[in-house]
Amino acid sequence: MRIKNANSHHDRLSQTKSMILTDAGKVTEPMVEKEGYLQKAKIADGGKKLRKNWSTSWIVLSGPKIEFYKDAKQQALPNTPKNPSCQSLELFNLQRSSSTELLSHCHGDRKEQKPENRKSFMFRLHHSASDTSDKNRVKSRLKKFISRRPSLKTLQEKGLIKDQTFGSHLHTVCEREHSTVPWFVKQCIEAVEKRGLDVDGIYRVSGNLATIQKLKFIVNQEEKLNLDDSQWEDIHVVTGALKMFFRELSEPLFPYSFFERFVEAIKKQDHTAKIEAIKSLVKDLPPPNHDTMKILFGHLTKIVARASKNLMSAQSLGIVFGPTLLRAENELGNMAIHMVYQNQIAEFMLNEYDKIFNSKED
Repeated sequence: MRIKNANSHHDRLSQTKSMILTDAGKVTEPMVEKEGYLQKAKIADGGKKLRKNWSTSWIVLSGPKIEFYKDAKQQALPNTPKNPSCQSLELFNLQRSSSTELLSHCHGDRKEQKPENRKSFMFRLHHSASDTSDKNRVKSRLKKFISRRPSLKTLQEKGLIKDQTFGSHLHTVCEREHSTVPWFVKQCIEAVEKRGLDVDGIYRVSGNLATIQKLKFIVNQEEKLNLDDSQWEDIHVVTGALKMFFRELSEPLFPYSFFERFVEAIKKQDHTAKIEAIKSLVKDLPPPNHDTMKILFGHLTKIVARASKNLMSAQSLGIVFGPTLLRAENELGNMAIHMVYQNQIAEFMLNEYDKIFNSKED
């Protein structure tokens, strides 16, 4: 039962309680957390917005429930000041008969104020213990599911996930294709040499990223690819995809174990000694790295040969491809220094391509 009768504001505060009769016949009284006058307005009903019509009610908040007393006694507020000040305005997000009610808690006069003059502080009622328990149960199940999820390697071994071209190791791609140069690299180079050698800013200008990602998806799904198709007519999409392929290799075209040796070689002051040192390193590369590097740099020398039209010099291409093709396994602290050597190595190998990749001595 609810006790609503009160002769004064103080009595109302002390006597407004909820009494609950349990199955055992004992009466328990939940602790009252908050009680007072609130101005409320129904703003929606059944999903439809309503015009705000403010009214005052006495409310009692105890535990996870809130009780509304519609008939508040006017005599309970005999000493209300003429200029009341609302100490706090609170928003309760309630679910009562599929409606939401906006409530403002105001100690003082029941006289309604204009909505635009009210300042509100927002808060939400705490979730009940059962809601918290449900959330913990869901989290526990998700953790168990994730811990039991098979690894990527297991899925690949079972044939459920195919090895992809992008993001794989160069050796893996070549082994799968029974070649020493990835098929996709050959396709891109052929397309660029057919219709992109004279294009201004080739390899420097970026293509549309969404289209590049689409091309990447097709290659990874091992679908038939025709770079002469009209959807790939922008040659910058092709060059962008080729750069992305090399950038996303799990190990760069210049293996990590060779990085410091290439840096030491490029530091040599004697030009001939520098050529011989880099040439020797290139010869020691694994076949997929050596052959792919030879084809790529041979292609880039054709770009440099048309520099008067495409405005891409060996230096420009060195800046574009240096960080993409070779990098240290741990870049911490030396990134800026490494970038200088990366560019210099790529540029030097372009300028001295014929001597470094001499087919008679390879």
